[in-house]
Amino acid sequence: MGVPSFYRWLVNKYPEIVVRAVEDERESSSANPNGIEFDNLYLDMNGIIHPCFHPEDQIFPPTTFEEVFNNMYEYIDRIFSIVRPRKLLYMAIDGVAPRAKMNQQRRRRFQTPKDNEIAEAEEQRLRRQYEMEGKPLVPKQESQVSDPNIITPGTVFMHEVSKALQQYICSRMKHDVGWKDLKHKIMSFIRLQRSLADYNPNTLHCLYGLDADLIMLALATHEVHFSILREDVLTLEQRGSWESAVETKTSPPKANSSLVTSRGWFKQVLTVDKTNSFIKNLESKSSIKVPYQFLHVWILREYLELDMKISDPPEKLKEINFERIVDDFIFLCFFLGNDFLPHMPTLEIHEGAIDLLMTVYKKEFKNIGGYMVNMKRIEDKKGIFVRLKRVEKFILLVGTYEEKIFKKRMALRDSKLRWLLKDQSCNFEIGSTNRGCTSPSGQARSSSSVENLGTSSGTEYLITDKSELATFYTKEMKKRLKENIRAKSDLWRSGSLGIDRVKLGHPGWKERYYKEKCSCDTSQGIESTRKELVQKYTEGLLWVLQYYFSGVPSWTWFYPYHYGPFASDFKGLSRVKAKFEKGSPFKPFDQLVGVLPPSSAHALPKAYQPLMINEDSNIIDFYNTNFEVDTDGKRFTWQGICKLPFIDEARLLAETRKLEKELEEQEAVRNARSFDQLFLRFSDKLRSFYTEQVSCRKPNKTAKIGSNFSLGINGYICLDNNGLNMMNSTCLDKNLENIQEDDVISMLYEVPNGCLHIPRPLEGTIFPFKVLRGMVWNLMGIILDISTNGTSLDTLGHELN
Repeated sequence: MGVPSFYRWLVNKYPEIVVRAVEDERESSSANPNGIEFDNLYLDMNGIIHPCFHPEDQIFPPTTFEEVFNNMYEYIDRIFSIVRPRKLLYMAIDGVAPRAKMNQQRRRRFQTPKDNEIAEAEEQRLRRQYEMEGKPLVPKQESQVSDPNIITPGTVFMHEVSKALQQYICSRMKHDVGWKDLKHKIMSFIRLQRSLADYNPNTLHCLYGLDADLIMLALATHEVHFSILREDVLTLEQRGSWESAVETKTSPPKANSSLVTSRGWFKQVLTVDKTNSFIKNLESKSSIKVPYQFLHVWILREYLELDMKISDPPEKLKEINFERIVDDFIFLCFFLGNDFLPHMPTLEIHEGAIDLLMTVYKKEFKNIGGYMVNMKRIEDKKGIFVRLKRVEKFILLVGTYEEKIFKKRMALRDSKLRWLLKDQSCNFEIGSTNRGCTSPSGQARSSSSVENLGTSSGTEYLITDKSELATFYTKEMKKRLKENIRAKSDLWRSGSLGIDRVKLGHPGWKERYYKEKCSCDTSQGIESTRKELVQKYTEGLLWVLQYYFSGVPSWTWFYPYHYGPFASDFKGLSRVKAKFEKGSPFKPFDQLVGVLPPSSAHALPKAYQPLMINEDSNIIDFYNTNFEVDTDGKRFTWQGICKLPFIDEARLLAETRKLEKELEEQEAVRNARSFDQLFLRFSDKLRSFYTEQVSCRKPNKTAKIGSNFSLGINGYICLDNNGLNMMNSTCLDKNLENIQEDDVISMLYEVPNGCLHIPRPLEGTIFPFKVLRGMVWNLMGIILDISTNGTSLDTLGHELN
């Protein structure tokens, strides 16, 4: 589920769920300026590692591991200062993924070298152009972090990330008074903790992460006091548009501007008016902080309770259970696609697909028979936790709007293409200034002509240092590089204007879809393939539902197609029988062999690299880099579908098992399962507990800890000295007698065994005060009724933008 589209839909529809995060400079132990004293903060570390590894807003990105780590420390410090958790900090780094997600990871990582190749070629072209124009640039630097594919479990980089975070935690716990007893994956931890007897149902949770799935996962916990912290993506987009407009209008290359080239007689001089907006922007950009915002899940629940009201429930239901409505809403959103299933061609978030799903659900709730899922029974092997007959009725009702959806989509596409052809014709006739050409919104396009920086009477300053001048032009070149790459990704403007072989909305679109996407030429072949897609997609819906609410149901299952079925294709869904074999997760190096392209073979141990690059490798067919990217019907290259062959698990594991004996000691450590670590400040209470437990000589060498041990955390710690680490540099001998009060220690930690999921707020939960006014919400409903004027549902659910 794409982050921008889902999040934009959510914020636009339910604006009160987000508030700007307040930041102040006081130490983190002081009161939270946001008015909420959070207990627990959970960090999705992938959402931190990636922007620190290749930040989009930095002209000169990091080139070493250490620079990435320093970026991470600053990133976490800022988040911690905003949230100020009082009990727990939980850092979750991605482990080995189930096969259902590995296919998506493989597609992304194979696409990365292709994208890098395009960017590298364009940068070299721009560098030659700048050299010919006599504009100095900063030389390109060698980098340890040029390949983002090393952000995958099992690589040296990720091993070093773990080590760096341990040292960071120790340092902060020793020197920052706001860091008390805090811990080093997220939803399973919360589910298990809340199933224990001494769990506090009024714990205040805050989760940091950018994935849209996190919002759904937060709803799935049924924890009321839950907030999500994230960058304000919409403000970032607006800022990017503003910067582009400024930078397009203000640039220094003209001879009659204030840049003077002296033919080598003098230093190159840049004379600039400091009142100029371009320079103000250039100087202030580095100091601009991306704003953060909280998304409060309890307010989202309040909106959903209002928006998902069932006006005509089945007679057998005495009252509507809102918690089950929430679970159904989560299930509905699976039809939009996610990390495990491709989205159906019927539904697009930006076209109002979620509104359509919700509207059909509310209107047809009685007709389909009631709730679709029952999460109380998800871990009951004999229980039916999904009513597939109801799901089939529902999705087929959605499918009745398919024809209208595609016709509207086609009309909008044709309209955009006509405008684009007119715009290109206008450009050809009057040149690159685009004067007089207007966009569909009626606004004039900004001129691409270069404006002088100007030398007005404002205070001026000189750039007389060649290195500063090179920095200035490098920043300019990098911006142009980003703009050029985006322009090249626009297929409509770069030679593939309007290619669409399926033509959804034209007669015969379904037959063409199955012919083009699934190579089916006969009606029998189409029907057979349709049934197979429905079978596997339905399995996928059940797999994802269990994954969201109880954990991985199978490590080996995956959806074996690149495309999804139409909503109208789900006839027979209710007859699907799904049984998942649990299986085992891949080892880290097995996953690396499964998801990395040949260009990233350097991230593997030397013994494994020939599997990917030697022509005589038994699995070399897994690494064909000339795979098809299907951009049919798409506007941008990044919307294309990478049609990589799915790996054969048995063949892959047969090869990697042969190589495990060749691993060096440190490589074997990276290839083994790692455990969570619990970081604590040492105390006499902890010393007594640990000594007492060790004296019991428990055969499993673990001890259960309860909420009274560490601020509400339940689980097990390792009693073996190999699981106890003294993080303070003054104490390295692991002798408890030598540990000082407030020294930092870490223990191997394990969450309790799984318990039945509780899909409702726990007894004793104190609900926050309602913040929405019914009058406002009802007024919105009246306005909607007027605007739709009684017309069909697709008008409400599919306002194509």
